[in-house]
Amino acid sequence: MLDYGYDREAAAAYGVVCGTDEAGRGPLAGSVVAAAVVLPPELIIPGLDDSKKLTEKKREALYDVILREALAYGVAESTAEQIDRTNILATSLDAMRRAVEQVKSVVIPGLVLVDGNRETEFGVPCRTVVKGDGISQSIAAASVLAKVTRDRQMEELDRLYPVYGFAGHKGYPTKAHKLAVYEYGPCPLHRRSFLSFLERDRDALEKALAEKRGTNPPEETE
Repeated sequence: MLDYGYDREAAAAYGVVCGTDEAGRGPLAGSVVAAAVVLPPELIIPGLDDSKKLTEKKREALYDVILREALAYGVAESTAEQIDRTNILATSLDAMRRAVEQVKSVVIPGLVLVDGNRETEFGVPCRTVVKGDGISQSIAAASVLAKVTRDRQMEELDRLYPVYGFAGHKGYPTKAHKLAVYEYGPCPLHRRSFLSFLERDRDALEKALAEKRGTNPPEETE
C-alpha cells in the first residue's frame, strides 16, 4: 500500500520530487521502457499502486488520470538492439535518465526517486527506494506509465508477429514463448543476448515441440 506521506515529506525537504521506474527488464523481446513523473505534492490518486499489482483495465484507467494530473512526465525506451549491445541494467538506467531529461524540460526536480537500489546520475540529487513502486506515489505513477506504454508496444508486435503470442505474455519467458522462439526462430525484436535457453534447453524444447506436433522427437545418433 502506498505511503502518501512519503512524497510530501520529500517535497518539503527538496522541493519538486520526480519518481522514475521502468518496465520490461525480464522479457525476451521488445524494448525496456522507463517513465518519470512529477505529481502535485498534495495530490492523492485513488487506487494507484505498483503497476504489477493492478489489472490491465485499472492500469489503463490510471494511465489517463496520471497524464491529466501530472505536472510533468517523460517516457523513454531502450531497444532490443541497444540491450544486446550493452546490457539490460545499463540500458534501463539510460532510459530512466532520458525520461527524467524530458521532465527537466518542463520543471527541474529537487530530488529524483528511483525504484530499486541502483543509483544513477540525473544531474540532480537522487534517492533509491527498494520496492518504491509500492511506497512512493510518483514512482507508482511512473511504473504505470512505463507498463502501459510497453504493453501497448507488445500488442502492436503481436499484430506484426502473431506466432509468438506477444499480446498474452508481453514478451516474458513463458514456456509457450520459449517454444515459439525455438519453433520459428527469433524475430527482429527479440533480445539475442536473452536466448541462451535455445541451446541450454534444446532437448526439453525438442520434446515439447514434438508433443505439440503430435510426433516423436528424433532419436540421438552416434
